Amino acid sequence: MPDELMTIRQMCDAFDVTPRTLRFYEARDLIFPERRGQHRLYDRRDRARLTLILRGKRFGFSLEQLRQLLALYEPGANRAQIAATIPVAQQRLADMERQYAELEGAITELKAQIAEAMAQLDTMTKTTG
Repeated sequence: MPDELMTIRQMCDAFDVTPRTLRFYEARDLIFPERRGQHRLYDRRDRARLTLILRGKRFGFSLEQLRQLLALYEPGANRAQIAATIPVAQQRLADMERQYAELEGAITELKAQIAEAMAQLDTMTKTTG
């Protein structure tokens, strides 16, 4: 299927996205399906771009960051895109690690609050029961 064109339904099934998602990425100039009448047909380049978009989205990259990085792609000589991706990815990783630390602290605090509430409830039950 490397050079085969895919319909919007095939793309949705292959990537577990909705037609609305594909049209949204098309409207944002992230993918460029071939148009034949009312039909959109997606080639290997669109599939590769969608793979990168979905991966970037999972990592929390903005659509603008993804658009800029995808615009740097040059077949056979992808040095510029890779070089530009590294600092963006490093910044995103730093942000994620900070959020993780904050979330870890909140989880610890919430567990302590739950344990304290359970102990209070247990004490109340023993004194009244």
